[in-house]
Amino acid sequence: MNAIHSRPFTDAILARGLTKSFGGTRVLNGIDLTVPTGSLVALLGPNGSGKTTTVRILTTLLPPDGGTATVAGHDVTREGAAVRAAIGLTSQQATVDELLTGRENLELFAGLCHLGRRQARRRADELLERFDLTAAAGRRAGAYSGGMRRRLDLAASMVAAPPILFLDEPTTGLDPRSRAELWAVIRELLASGTTILLTTQYLEEADQLADRVVVIDAGRVAADDSPAALKRQVGAERLVLRLSRAEDLAHATATLSTVALSTVALSTVDHPALDAAGTRGLPPADPNLRHDPVSQEVTLPVQSPDHLRRALDALHHAGIAVEHVELRTPTLDDVFFELTAVAA
Repeated sequence: MNAIHSRPFTDAILARGLTKSFGGTRVLNGIDLTVPTGSLVALLGPNGSGKTTTVRILTTLLPPDGGTATVAGHDVTREGAAVRAAIGLTSQQATVDELLTGRENLELFAGLCHLGRRQARRRADELLERFDLTAAAGRRAGAYSGGMRRRLDLAASMVAAPPILFLDEPTTGLDPRSRAELWAVIRELLASGTTILLTTQYLEEADQLADRVVVIDAGRVAADDSPAALKRQVGAERLVLRLSRAEDLAHATATLSTVALSTVALSTVDHPALDAAGTRGLPPADPNLRHDPVSQEVTLPVQSPDHLRRALDALHHAGIAVEHVELRTPTLDDVFFELTAVAA
């Protein structure tokens, strides 16, 4: 819709050596990032790893201290207006006006994009239909469900039909049904040629949607590959043991920590409910184990049938009842825990 979109570029987003500090704290330590045109790249990392800071720099909301970045072929520091004309941004907090109707919100954004009144109405109609909001077009946005508000927010970011879309944790707080609906919308945008950089806390979301996953840890890129390739790097299968009694979690974790199961290092999941589950006073956490007091599960890597037998024998001799045993192939959760073990 804007001639500035037409500049050809192979990589929609290209960053090299981005650095950023706040006070005496270095948040980005030389981030390199490439997002090919027409792809969806997911940016993962623990809280405070630098994901949102990276997005803010790439969308011209924050200047970098060092390094270079181009978006749609335009330098983010020297050609900020051109970058902003070529992108859409859906942030963690919805930006729609809850006092306006869905249609009024889209027409307002269209006006801010310098569309005429007739063109704004036509564009609002197109987006309301595309994002399945036509039936609710005349209702105030404040009366929308969480999923509907997020779809409206995403629609607003697409008013000017930008070729590049930044989604900063767009499904945070949504229920599973609303999240699945938004995934369908994102897949449709990707199929239509939109380039998407997605930050997310949900590893399943990255696994489902992304062509490539970039893991950031402590302000650096810890991994950059396809979801399948990253899972292959982890290697070992995961043994998941669901205990019959929640009160056995501490004993089971301590027992399994004495079994030499694997050299694969994974971080232990710390959870506020662990003390309530009776794990106060555990010995130092074995990096091979993860435990979840909510599901009463202990997860550990295994590399042979002998590892499986030794784990079950150890629990049997300790008098710990196991309700369910499952072998799982590696997931992005396993990749994430391994790559961010130091930060954890």
